[in-house]
Amino acid sequence: MAQGAQSNRAVVREAGRFLDQFKYEVAHDIGVTPPQDGYWGDLPARQCGAVGGHMVRRMIELAEQQLASRGGTLR
Repeated sequence: MAQGAQSNRAVVREAGRFLDQFKYEVAHDIGVTPPQDGYWGDLPARQCGAVGGHMVRRMIELAEQQLASRGGTLR
């Protein structure tokens, strides 16, 4: 790993399981066949990137919905 580089970790440890399940759900929804063995390294970057991009879009949508339901306040 390059100097100063950090690994990609969930800020909340308990969220790791949810994010992994979410990844498989999004992959299924967009038609990407998830690897049976859990190793995503054999999939083309385009497919992995599509899964990650759709995950981000959905997380942003959820955050926007939560903000809208609270009247737009951050607290």
